[in-house]
Amino acid sequence: MVKSAHKKLGQWAATAICGNDILSSCLYVSGIAVIYAGIFAPLVLIIIVAILFFYKSVYTEVVEALPINGGAYNCLLNATSKSLAAVAGVLTILSYIATAVLSGKVSIEYLHTIFTSIPVIPATIGLLLFFTVLVILGIKDSAKVALGIFILHIASLVAFVSLGIYTLLTHHTLFIENAIHTVTVLHQEGGIVVALFLGFSASLLGISGFESSANFVEEQEEGVFRKTLRNMLLGVAIFNPLIAFIILGLSPLSSIVASKDYLLSQEALLIGGKVFQYFIVIDAFAVLAGAVLTSFVGVSGLIYRMASDACLPGWLTHKNKNGSHPRIIILFFLLCTSILIITGGNILSLAGVYTIAFLGVMSMFALGNLILRETRTDLKRTYSAPILFVLIAFTATLSGIAGNIQIDKNNLIYFAIYFFPVIMLVEGIVFQDLNIRILRRLTRGIKFVNKYLEDHFEDITEDRIVAFVNHVERLHPLLSYINSNETAWNITLVHCANHDNKDDRKRFEEIKEALPYLQKTGAFPYFKIECDYLDMPFGPEAIIEVAKKYKVRPNRIMIGSIHHFHPFDYDELGGVRIVF
Repeated sequence: MVKSAHKKLGQWAATAICGNDILSSCLYVSGIAVIYAGIFAPLVLIIIVAILFFYKSVYTEVVEALPINGGAYNCLLNATSKSLAAVAGVLTILSYIATAVLSGKVSIEYLHTIFTSIPVIPATIGLLLFFTVLVILGIKDSAKVALGIFILHIASLVAFVSLGIYTLLTHHTLFIENAIHTVTVLHQEGGIVVALFLGFSASLLGISGFESSANFVEEQEEGVFRKTLRNMLLGVAIFNPLIAFIILGLSPLSSIVASKDYLLSQEALLIGGKVFQYFIVIDAFAVLAGAVLTSFVGVSGLIYRMASDACLPGWLTHKNKNGSHPRIIILFFLLCTSILIITGGNILSLAGVYTIAFLGVMSMFALGNLILRETRTDLKRTYSAPILFVLIAFTATLSGIAGNIQIDKNNLIYFAIYFFPVIMLVEGIVFQDLNIRILRRLTRGIKFVNKYLEDHFEDITEDRIVAFVNHVERLHPLLSYINSNETAWNITLVHCANHDNKDDRKRFEEIKEALPYLQKTGAFPYFKIECDYLDMPFGPEAIIEVAKKYKVRPNRIMIGSIHHFHPFDYDELGGVRIVF
């Protein structure tokens, strides 16, 4: 639809929101890298920066072509089937869960270094509950607050790096001792190659949050999205390797491993004393708490979108008077609390679940890029990523998933406990028409159950889908897509006027005439199809007109690809779905 008139986010406000997410990992990823790679931790983190560079191209191509909130879910929804998009959606939900739990737990661990009487697990649950109440009350993350936290965080990281380098230059360093210890341990445990692979896999946690900018692209000014990717890449490239380098020079490996949950607090005490430690702890708590809030807000929008697309139960779309979705938020809190209790708050287990989930999201995004090239070849693009970059990025994150499973099989078990029940629920809803038909056959002798299933089946099939179609040859692919991905049987085909083409009316008549023959062949016999000629050109105004006329939401309107000759962009159409 017509672009929103409200003020959108500029470069630094948008960077702050996603930057708080990705740069919060500076507070714990160096410790994780050192655990697996020892003295090679900075090298591992530099390799990860290279992977992030490749993903920058992947995200730029897809999101600038489809600048609608939803990230990997939106990419695959417009590139392929709803079923595959739902997998990306579930992975993103799990990523949000792990983000909230890991960030909440680490923020309390940092506080615990000063206030030692704080019980970590109960306090983490309390923090999650606090944000649950705030979001239900309608208090969301403010760009100004996010920017303030981001400035504080950058200042603390710069101060830490500056004091750390000064300390390394003026005091005895432990590089040689840590190098000897690393070589000795690696000789016993498989060698440098294995260490680099496991360190790389575990430390991919350091780029978590890179996908977050794609989830609020609609709120960003034109051209800002690409800048947020660049800024996040620079932040990760500068701080993560430097922090790992500094702590390897300041502390023995045994001390780094022991303080992995609150590493920068311990190191800050060494290089700046108690006052500087307090400063780092306050910053850590603020930025990690901000990441928790971002997770609550982000998951609320994603689950609402998936429920609106009939991928999750419709009752989740309920809004309260404050405009928030309490059912979604309470469910999210319960899921977060359960995974915290199941893992016992173990940061490596939480990090493993988190890493598998968000690497799955990024892999699905790279897969979506590859699919989009094949299924939407004519789609209007501002940039095309080199195919080699996409393949390297895709392979790297898939390897990272395999590495995290190799590190600890429990990571896969914890992940599976949440992934498979949710994906079964989602796929069950996506294919609920088929499931109801099967259940009706199985319960034929139970009248009240059969009657309930029949009524529900009528409700879901009575929904309306509106699709814009310009050529008769597009008719069969369009109806096949609806048949495979939607439960609605009421189909309205809309043909927009093209006054520059003298055969325009003829095209519309061809579409109308083809329908009876198509259905006589046995294709889509249960569809109730009507045709409508709209005497206006296709574009944002046509979408508005059709949405009002048939009382459908934009996400129930389907179109073909936006081409380069169109005078408008995809984001002006309000979230319609591209299906061919």
